[in-house]
Amino acid sequence: MITRIRDIRQGKGLTLAEVAARCDPPTTPQTIGRLETGTRTVSVEWLNRIAAALDVLPADLMQFEDRAEIGIAARLTAAGAEPLTKPRALASPHPSGGMTGMIVDYPFGDYRPRDELWLERLSPDRFKEAANRDILAPRPVGRFAFGRLVDMYGARLSILPPQHGARQIVLTETPWVAVVRKLIRTL
Repeated sequence: MITRIRDIRQGKGLTLAEVAARCDPPTTPQTIGRLETGTRTVSVEWLNRIAAALDVLPADLMQFEDRAEIGIAARLTAAGAEPLTKPRALASPHPSGGMTGMIVDYPFGDYRPRDELWLERLSPDRFKEAANRDILAPRPVGRFAFGRLVDMYGARLSILPPQHGARQIVLTETPWVAVVRKLIRTL
């Protein structure tokens, strides 16, 4: 199985030791190196552990023939744009199952017009993963609430919209929420 573990790790500027320490449970840098080079079999469990350590989706670690890569031309540092010492590439955005999208038409908080948000749908048993994150939640009559999930108490969710001075929205018995996972911004 061909993986992109090394490319993504290097793209994030992490060492083998840093990725190994971020794994849950932690592992050794040698194990991460063996998984990167293919001298050790990459199981689904390892893909999930390493993806969590690199803060990417497990599918992002896989090499697919039909998936485009974006070559990295330079690195922006405190000294300005600098050339790379070795060729590297970014994984192109790849949606997974359970994703939904949202477009931004009006500037709110960190979001600008024309931004595209990719959100992952979570069932009620996974709502804790969305704590203090921006979410989209269904409301009655086909409407939605969007904002920061600031409190959960039983089946009650409290959402703080991004508009300045907006009042908190309280929802009960919400069947799902979608947490923002990727922001695609056109410049």
